[in-house]
Amino acid sequence: MNSDIFKKLELRLGRLHARQRLGMEMDDEARVFGGGLNFFHIENWYSVHSVIRNTLKLTGLYWRGRRNAERIEVRRNPILLPRLPAPFDGYTILHISDMHVDMNQGAMARLMELVADLDYDACVLTGDFRAKTFGPFDATLEGLARVRTRLKDPVYGVLGNHDTILMVPGMEEIGIRMLLNESETIERSGECIHMAGIDDAHYFRADNMEKAAARIPPREVSILLSHTPEIYRQAAHAEFDVLLSGHTHGGQICLPGSIPITLDAALPRRLGSGPWRYGDMRGYTSAGAGSCIVPVRLNCPPEITLHRLERP
Repeated sequence: MNSDIFKKLELRLGRLHARQRLGMEMDDEARVFGGGLNFFHIENWYSVHSVIRNTLKLTGLYWRGRRNAERIEVRRNPILLPRLPAPFDGYTILHISDMHVDMNQGAMARLMELVADLDYDACVLTGDFRAKTFGPFDATLEGLARVRTRLKDPVYGVLGNHDTILMVPGMEEIGIRMLLNESETIERSGECIHMAGIDDAHYFRADNMEKAAARIPPREVSILLSHTPEIYRQAAHAEFDVLLSGHTHGGQICLPGSIPITLDAALPRRLGSGPWRYGDMRGYTSAGAGSCIVPVRLNCPPEITLHRLERP
């Protein structure tokens, strides 16, 4: 481990958070059976990857799935918020999730083409920047830096279960404001909304929603970024207005009708992709811009999303 990076992390996050997160990463690295909400983690069982790949080749679906994985779609999602301040009516957030940058070069090239022509006020990245769950991350940061040159300021991000906290200093150096159980206030014409983010809640369980919400005044509009939507109940009861997440890939390889075979998440299927609502909270689960395990998509196109905040 690079001691300079660790010193930066201690200064940035505090000694306890940095040591706790790194300790959990070291304990869980490369395990087949992980410590997350789902007992079995197929992404860590690397012998299965070739089985999936070869099975798809035998069925003739592999190369079609590879082409599909590079056909990123731009989705638009209006979010009606009764308490939204007037200056933020029409405020648009570009949402990108699950890039897995170092295994999806074709998709990343397409992503950079798409974002160059989009109009938005802020960009959020909801985790899983790295392909594997362990090992080097230089290629991830290099690829992410290329994507970042096409994104408009400000850019906010949270870590996913594939990401190491050692990536944080490098990500912030290229202009991504990482929200690790933290929040930022966004001001416009004397009014404000709040952008909060939590550390990974799926695998490392390093999330602290109370800390993330500590600086947000009651009844002011707040948006929570989480890699996984599995914390939807906690977020709703913490009175967040919006939850933006990813992680599920929408199933990635789905049956006809976009029916996911698995979501690798402990939550109702209706929350597995696209817009949803829980109580008074609006939510959106991105199907992701990249692909995991194998760079293939079937009946589940990759996406980036433009969320437009609106007053009813």
